[in-house]
Order: sequence, then C-alpha cells, then structure tokens
Amino acid sequence: MIPICRLGAKHILRKTIPGNAVSRTFAKMIDAKLDAVPVVDIDEGIFKYVLIKVYGKEQIDGSTPEKLIVRGFNRAQWHSDIYDEVSSALLGLGLETECLGGGRIENRSDLKQIKVYGYSQGYGKADHIETRRLLLGKYPDHNITCSDEGY
Repeated sequence: MIPICRLGAKHILRKTIPGNAVSRTFAKMIDAKLDAVPVVDIDEGIFKYVLIKVYGKEQIDGSTPEKLIVRGFNRAQWHSDIYDEVSSALLGLGLETECLGGGRIENRSDLKQIKVYGYSQGYGKADHIETRRLLLGKYPDHNITCSDEGY
C-alpha cells in the first residue's frame, strides 16, 4: 500500500516539481496582471464606491498575491453594480475578488478635495481610513477626509 501524505497534493507538487518553469511563468503572469490593475478608479462628483481585495492564484510557496483597490462610478445605482462590473472584468483576467465594504465619495477635483463617508447596505462600511490611504497614492495634492456620518 502507498502511504498518502497528510499534507495533500500541494506538498507533493512542491516536492516533485520545485523548479517547474511552467508554474513560475504562470505565477509571473498573474503577478503582472495584478500589478496592472489600477489601485484607484473613481469619477468626479458624488457617487457610491467599494473597497475590493483582488488576489491571484496561490503560489507554489503557499502565498497569495493580493492588493486593495477602490472603485466608484457615477453610473452605478447600487454598490453591487460597481462590484459586479469590476469583479467580472478581473475574473476574466484570472484574478479573484472580495468586496470589503462600501460607502460614498465626494470628489471635487476643481477644489482638490475628496470626502469619503457613509456605508453600503449590502456590503457594510468600507475601511474609510484604508480607502483614504489608497486615494492619497493617486491624489497626493488633494485634501482627503473621512467621516462615518451620512449614507
């Protein structure tokens, strides 16, 4: 009888093909796709937004590449409209997503002001402090504030 490793197939794969060029190439492709996803994509004006965790396939070493992104569009009536649009597009690239919550953004580029506030009834309140941090990466010259008030 052949003994079965209690660690499962991932352990066997790592032991049998540690330098597999195909696996390394695939991992680099996923990393490149993940890197190509913009961290922030928002409209101007007042609109709903979602904070999304995007991640690729589990790597041979057991790690999973991931990043947070902010998406907000005037055209979206519901937070789920934004998440559905973004998650579908990213799934087509081989990337998985998870919605971490939502809220609203008031983006006044002419005044260089952005206000992050509110919550999503469907996804809950996003971490507005994290959203602010991500927005500052794209808008370092803007005054970006957060509030738990409003819907």
